[in-house]
Amino acid sequence: MATATSKEEQSEPQAIVADEEKTESHSNAPTLREPVQDEKQTKPEDGDVPTENESDSEEPEWLTGWKLTSMMTSLTLAAFLMLLDMSIISTAIPRITSDFHSLTDIGWYASAYNLASAALQPLTGKIYMYFNTRWIFLGLFFVFQLGCLICGVAQSSIMLIIGRAVAGIGSSGIQSGALTIIAKSVPIHRRPALIGILMGFAQLGLVSGPLIGGAFTEYSFYINLPIGAVCAALILAVHIPDHRRVRRDQSAIKILTTKLDLTGFVIFCPTIIMLLLALQWGGNEYDWDSATVIGLFCGGGVLLLVFLAWEYRVGEGAMIPLPIVRKREVWTACLTQLFLFATVIMASFYLPIYFQSIKDATPFDSGVDLLPSILSLILAAVASGGLAQRIGYYLPFATASAVLSSIGFGLLSTMNPHTSTAKWAGYQIVMGFGRGLGLQMSILAIQANTSPDVTPIAMAVLVFCQTFGGAIFVSAANVVFTNQLRNELESRLPDINAQTIIDAGAGAVNDIVSKANLPQVLSSYSEGVRAVFLLCVACSSIMFFTSFGMGWKDIRQKKSPVAGSV
Repeated sequence: MATATSKEEQSEPQAIVADEEKTESHSNAPTLREPVQDEKQTKPEDGDVPTENESDSEEPEWLTGWKLTSMMTSLTLAAFLMLLDMSIISTAIPRITSDFHSLTDIGWYASAYNLASAALQPLTGKIYMYFNTRWIFLGLFFVFQLGCLICGVAQSSIMLIIGRAVAGIGSSGIQSGALTIIAKSVPIHRRPALIGILMGFAQLGLVSGPLIGGAFTEYSFYINLPIGAVCAALILAVHIPDHRRVRRDQSAIKILTTKLDLTGFVIFCPTIIMLLLALQWGGNEYDWDSATVIGLFCGGGVLLLVFLAWEYRVGEGAMIPLPIVRKREVWTACLTQLFLFATVIMASFYLPIYFQSIKDATPFDSGVDLLPSILSLILAAVASGGLAQRIGYYLPFATASAVLSSIGFGLLSTMNPHTSTAKWAGYQIVMGFGRGLGLQMSILAIQANTSPDVTPIAMAVLVFCQTFGGAIFVSAANVVFTNQLRNELESRLPDINAQTIIDAGAGAVNDIVSKANLPQVLSSYSEGVRAVFLLCVACSSIMFFTSFGMGWKDIRQKKSPVAGSV
């Protein structure tokens, strides 16, 4: 009777057995995620990407061993070089202005870089969503290196400004690209330690700039090139897992015209340029109530409303999808990161002013004096990453970061010309440790609460908030510092032209002021720096409240029958 069984009757149980074997093979495959329940174990179509920290319908591909080491070394070097480039130019500017006779162009050396970087950051996030992550990262890194080379061979101030703009274009996708690559290469429960290493050691670029620039002034812009070559070689040696939202065979032209929201970019770019120019020129090139600054603010504000209306109309296909930004965990993480990096930038600007103007340190020595804050930041960033990975929650570290940062900046605000080395070093350690605890927590919050297919744009928005927040608060700090310094000088030394001392710059205070008046001038500078640190206290306090919206989500590896990695 068994031989009389029809083919149809045999095929059905065979299919069932085949499906069961397929399901079993998936559950036994080395994976770091939970097996899917009540779903077919079939390979998803191109563009279907599993939700982070949830059940997946395809086996994840993770990097381990030498491949992971190579990738992390490359990404950390790239992030280090980006911050090094930002800080090293501050040391090179005196030599540049004397060689090119371009004192009036100083503002553009930083502005060209920041404007190009900020305007392109959301677009690069969108590009990472639809194109191969590794090649886009390498392409942008090459543009960044090309900008550094142009600056190195520049024969005029205009050429140098162009080089800075090109470097800014390349830098627009370096940090967000690095975070996206990590998100695609390791499971979320392993990311805290890795992101802590990346973000922590990259901060060495800020303190290395004055040290390297002071020692190799003529070759400041060439230093990036050999290290950049090593960086590119390391990441070329590794295959980066690639999950895109479109079919691999879809043409690049079609993606550019239908997926990237180029109309939104055309509106967004001049919006950000006008707003950043208004912030950078206000109180420096022009008065805040000048027609130029007011016009830039008005134009930028109107275009911002137009941009938001357009993004709302486009919906999920927008350059900055509003459904993502409206998610509480995302916008609170972005705000937390904005205020955190505002304190990082303000401290990196005004701690050197304290050391160079009040303590009469050289740029090289002031870089050394920053080591307590940088080293404590690195230690805290790496340690908090490991602890968050172990306990599974990032929120406690974000709130602790806000508290310790507030205390640290409060202590720094008590400094005066007579503060001992032990005190200012200790204050920096508290502040640096506080900032380090929270350096990566906003990143983890976004990655834990968004699906992998939108991680690139979410990371780009986060990095944009860092950049834009830094621009806003550097301008605010400049206003606070200058006004406080002017008021103190006019109060302490009414017979001296306060503006003359301000225009001379922090590095020339000890050269242009008489010994009789120097103590009063140094005390005035100290009060100006104190006002900036109080602004940092305010930013850290706001961080405490915004951090609570980042969510309480367990990022540890979920239990599974067999865990591993591929």
